[in-house]
Amino acid sequence: MSRFPPTGMDMVNRRETRWQAGAGDEECNRAILVSVSTFDHGVPLCKRPGAKKDNKRLHRTLTRLGYKVEIHTDLNAQEILTLFKTESERKVKECFLAVLSSHGEDGCVFGADGQPVRLSHIFSCFSNTHMESKTKLFFIQACRGGELDDGVTVETDSAGSDGTEDTLCQYLSIPMDTAVMYATTPGYGAFMHPLGAVFLQTLCILLEEEGGGAMELTRLLTRLSHRVAFHFEAKGCVFGGKKEMPCFVSRLTREVFPFARPEKGGANGLSTTTLVDTVYNRPRKPSIS
Repeated sequence: MSRFPPTGMDMVNRRETRWQAGAGDEECNRAILVSVSTFDHGVPLCKRPGAKKDNKRLHRTLTRLGYKVEIHTDLNAQEILTLFKTESERKVKECFLAVLSSHGEDGCVFGADGQPVRLSHIFSCFSNTHMESKTKLFFIQACRGGELDDGVTVETDSAGSDGTEDTLCQYLSIPMDTAVMYATTPGYGAFMHPLGAVFLQTLCILLEEEGGGAMELTRLLTRLSHRVAFHFEAKGCVFGGKKEMPCFVSRLTREVFPFARPEKGGANGLSTTTLVDTVYNRPRKPSIS
C-alpha cells in the first residue's frame, strides 16, 4: 500500500516565489512548480497543506537531476497565465518541465482567487519558435471532476457533450514534442494528503530509485500510472477503498530521456531528448487513403 493514504480529495507568505539554480544561469533544462495551497478569503475552496511537501521534494529531486527549479505558490489565475507566457519565451537547453498543483475541474485549474485557468491557454503558449523542437512536460495535480474511482472498469459517457468539447479543446492545444501527465482521468477526483499528493510523491520515488531517471519518458510515465493505480488505495470512512488512475497524452515525435543525469547523458550515452531512427525519415509520396 502507498505511504500516502489520502484523507480527502484535492477538490472543492502570499505570492511566494523561490528559485534555486540547478545548473547556473546558463541555458539549461528548466522546471517550474506552480502550486496553490491557500486560497483568498471568501473563496470556497479548502486549503491544500500537502502542496508544500510536494514542492520541497520535487525541488530537491529535480535539482539533483540537473534542472534549474523555480517555485511559485498561491498565484491568482491571471498571474499563473502570465507566468507561463513568460516562461514560454525563456531559453531552455533541451527540456522544459512544469508541475501545476491546485483544485481543478476537467480542462482547468484554479488560481488562489478561485478563478479558473484553462489548460488549453497554458499549452498554447508553448507553440512558438522559442520552444520549437524542445521537449515540454506538464504534470497536472488537480481534480478533473467529482467522480470517485472504485478501481473497476466501467462503460460510461458521463462527461457529456460539454465535457467532451472541453477535453478535445484541451488536447488539441497541446503543442508538438509535448507530453502531459494528469493525476487522474477525465471526470474523476485526484487525492491529496498532508504528506503530499500520491501522484507527485510517487513520481519523485521513481526518479529517486536506482535507474529511474535513466528510463525513456513514456516507459517512466507508464510505470508511474501502474504504481499509483495498483499500489494506492484511499482509507477512511468517506473515501475508503477508492483508487486513482493517472493518464497521459503525448505528442512526442522522438524518444526522450529528460531525467537522465547530466554527467551520464541519456540511455547508451544519447542526448536526453534525441533518439530518432533515420530509417523512417525517408520522403514519401503524398496519397489519400
